[in-house]
Amino acid sequence: MASPFPIPLNAVRAIEIVARRGALAPAAEELGVTPGAVSQHLRRAEERLGHELFERTPQGLRPTPALRQILPQLSAGFAQLADALAMLRQGDEHVLTLTVGSVFASRWLVWRLGKFSALHPEIEVRLVVTGQMIDLVHSDIDCSIRFGRGNWPGVRAVRIGGARYSPVAAPPLAALLATPADLARVPIIRDTASMLSWSDWSAAAGIAPPEIAGPRYDDPALAFDAAISEQGVLLAVDMMSADAVSDGRLRRPFALSLDSDMGYWFVIREGRREPRKTRLFRDWLRAEVPDSADGYVAQVKRRRLPDVRL
Repeated sequence: MASPFPIPLNAVRAIEIVARRGALAPAAEELGVTPGAVSQHLRRAEERLGHELFERTPQGLRPTPALRQILPQLSAGFAQLADALAMLRQGDEHVLTLTVGSVFASRWLVWRLGKFSALHPEIEVRLVVTGQMIDLVHSDIDCSIRFGRGNWPGVRAVRIGGARYSPVAAPPLAALLATPADLARVPIIRDTASMLSWSDWSAAAGIAPPEIAGPRYDDPALAFDAAISEQGVLLAVDMMSADAVSDGRLRRPFALSLDSDMGYWFVIREGRREPRKTRLFRDWLRAEVPDSADGYVAQVKRRRLPDVRL
């Protein structure tokens, strides 16, 4: 009797990844094989089906129209398999694995995570701190906090804050900045990973964009440390600089904070069963972010001072 499933599952998995990402290397990495082995999977699958699945172009492998049509079903099928396997893991509901960037982890989350643990001691939070965007569809990561516009494919994103941004500097440097035009006389820190626009902020302030001639950092967390250590002015999300501003390590020398269409988003995989642990963490974030708008020091003072309202 002929097999109803003539292509091995690993080959189907390789087809799905290559069709989604347009290259052999991502499939090789996820499957733990060489790109040559992935290429053989594709070739043998095409031989068994009797037609090509990909167009070989100078820009890479492009799925044929027939493959593009069924790609959503393939992706959804593997996502359901991942969910089913996750349900078999012991203690899955009690361990929340979260991926975040270095700035969000070091400048905001780590100072407040104890409050979530106090509210929900049954949930262990495990952080995966990375500047890379981890594929939630094909990993064991439960959720992510990402900065951007929230339009990533294959995920469901809920905005939690971080739309406003402005320049910040250590107090001695901030004292030199009476007007935005004074930015031309001080070093400007170059954060190569930043998505924030000096051009947009400068236009709103009525000046030409400053020359980004200060020290360069590829890690946003290090760029913050550079600003605190008086190396230059940094363009930063207000939510991320609030703690350092509230305790005096940084200042916002100008009253202008610019609104953008970007921000921090709580992200989970589209179409997956959302477990209780991610719902609890998302709800805590949405309450904690507004409460922390003025920074950690101001937040603590508010809670310690007696309420004298009449």
